[in-house]
Amino acid sequence: MTAIAEGLTLDDTALAGLQAGFRGEIVGRDDATYDQHRAVWNGSIDRRPALIARCAGVADVIASVRFGREHGLPVAVRSGGHSFPGLSVADDAFVVDLGLLKGVRVDPEARTARVQAGVLLGELDRETQAFGLAAPSGIVTHTGVAGLTLGGGIGWIMRKHGLSVDKLRRVDVVTADGELVQATADENADLFWGLCGGGGNFGIVTEFEFDLVPLGPTVLAGPIMWPMEDAPEVLRFYRDWVADAPDELMTIVIHRKAPPLPFVPEELHGKPVVMVACCWAGGVEDGERAIRPMKEFGKPVADVCTPKPFLTHQSMFDPSFVPGRWYYFKSCDVPALTDEIIDITVEHCSRISSPLTSFPIWQMGGAVARVGEDETAFNGRGAGFTYNIGACTATTEGFDEERDWVRSFWSALEPHFTTVYVNFLMDEGEDRVRQAYGAEKYERLRALKRKYDPDNFFRINQNIPPA
Repeated sequence: MTAIAEGLTLDDTALAGLQAGFRGEIVGRDDATYDQHRAVWNGSIDRRPALIARCAGVADVIASVRFGREHGLPVAVRSGGHSFPGLSVADDAFVVDLGLLKGVRVDPEARTARVQAGVLLGELDRETQAFGLAAPSGIVTHTGVAGLTLGGGIGWIMRKHGLSVDKLRRVDVVTADGELVQATADENADLFWGLCGGGGNFGIVTEFEFDLVPLGPTVLAGPIMWPMEDAPEVLRFYRDWVADAPDELMTIVIHRKAPPLPFVPEELHGKPVVMVACCWAGGVEDGERAIRPMKEFGKPVADVCTPKPFLTHQSMFDPSFVPGRWYYFKSCDVPALTDEIIDITVEHCSRISSPLTSFPIWQMGGAVARVGEDETAFNGRGAGFTYNIGACTATTEGFDEERDWVRSFWSALEPHFTTVYVNFLMDEGEDRVRQAYGAEKYERLRALKRKYDPDNFFRINQNIPPA
């Protein structure tokens, strides 16, 4: 017998059998690379799995699922490791790590891309932008394509081209029984519907196929920045400005202490600021006309909303979300930026303490809202804005205070919010997962779970228990 965790042993023959046919790497607690491979993006997560199966192909994924089921091991699934609550790793679990599955195949004529589950957003963008194409994705390059897409996928070009799931054509899925199936709008359509926002509840997706859209390689994008004391006026002007914004315009409002980056004047470093970060998914000249009113409002202290490669813009927020820092989030959707919500926002943002905390408000609408609410498992297409109230510290020092700030801010907004984006949830319990999907859609997902994973084998996630 081999001890793989405290109080957990495996028959030597069973473990040797898994390793014998495994093309990737099995990492145990005694291996030199164990700490490297158990670490996830959120540094506040420190969990010790029993084994990590670093899969090199679909056959490894199938073998891992069957091994985990046969030996009754709790299974966590990791792609990019970017889950806010660290659900890609768990104590004493068997981690199925997809990080080695890095294939991307772009068909520029058909405007499609086949993307394996270990690919990160920056890696996908690099391949698609070589042909002036893009798949709607997120805003941080080291986010995993798999986790982002399975939750819905919001990002810089969604108002023009929809969510990641709105461009999804096909998925290859290893089910809880260890079988590989394909799901599209026509084949296993119920499973495909559930995977378009239902997270990792229904299987392990090993490959995605996306429709691509023309974009760039140059876009008009970047932040316009004002002192934090101007936030009440900036937010009210911004609210009116985006009320009838064209689909080509996507914005994210950020409150934080100005970071020491090259585009920020040195005298502002560490000073509280509010910024409106824009991305125009269209012609640069049209974008300049559309964004000019925001650029000319008040007295901006910095403006780097300029033409630049889309790849450059996509990596803009990377320095604000460095792997290994300590993060905590509470999120919600609101229908509109009312005066009361703006006042709550301004009051709480003036209390930001950590120089690393960066709090975004996402503009929703556009193409996202024109897809029928029942067409995908993703919920909240009618949201006006998504608040992702996040705190960040370099280490444990100051983390409790920043976390309390997040909770206080979120509680103040509670009377005003509606839905919540499932990818922005921490480990907040079944009621919050239900809120992410709405009561009717949640029950539909529970029925789907009963069909594809009746004993809840895939449960280390934002879990939807079988009906």
